[in-house]
Amino acid sequence: MDLGLNGRRAIVTAASRGLGRATACALAREGVHLTLNARSEGPLVETADEIRAEFGVEVTPVAADFTERAGRDAILAAAGSTVDILVNNPGVRQVPTPYAEITSDDWRYWLEAHFLSSVEMIQAVAPDMAARGFGRIVNMSVSFIKFPQVGFAHSHAARLALSGAVASIARDLIRHNVTINTVCPGLFDTDALHTNLHGHAARGKTTYEAIVQDRLETCPAGRFADPSECGDLIAYLCSAQAGFMSGQNIVNDGGVYQGLF
Repeated sequence: MDLGLNGRRAIVTAASRGLGRATACALAREGVHLTLNARSEGPLVETADEIRAEFGVEVTPVAADFTERAGRDAILAAAGSTVDILVNNPGVRQVPTPYAEITSDDWRYWLEAHFLSSVEMIQAVAPDMAARGFGRIVNMSVSFIKFPQVGFAHSHAARLALSGAVASIARDLIRHNVTINTVCPGLFDTDALHTNLHGHAARGKTTYEAIVQDRLETCPAGRFADPSECGDLIAYLCSAQAGFMSGQNIVNDGGVYQGLF
């Protein structure tokens, strides 16, 4: 399927590896020119070079912290005046924390990282998208916002705040062919996943292998997903064909979430 994106321009954050990189590749395959962001310059430049060589699109790397306003300003400045697609991926790994130990600074950091950062990027690019009559915005979240877990109150609160804001903003923009959706991935085979599983094993005084087996047994798909399975979904949500879908929280977790809605 031709997604109708050839020549469009996109910002993808946390794009040097994992789901962000998979998303960048999926968009580049469709002929989308990219402004890519990550904190570490080396891996980011390497990713940009590889995507540019493989897909023949323009790729501009911006090493900056997306969760800080200065970083967001640098990304927007590099992207220029035309942004057709925005993929907000904070790239902040969540670590379980007992609710009683979450400090005021912790709450503020997570709100900045997973709420304000994405909202401010939306506010920066959506008006011009609406004026041009095309825009696609995708926020990267986690499947657990559908079934919050103990120990992640700080993470869930900020991510749910973003989904709540998007539910309102998306309905204001869709008449202009600008959509905003949230993708909620589950267990994807990334470095971040395996780092988290090693952490869970250490905290639970068990082995990494036992944690992996437990996660596979509780996932109806019986496997960890390939990052491309998330990147391709996001590329479709950015397509010309997806203009009637907006304000949705789309779980992509191999059937772990058992709710109907």
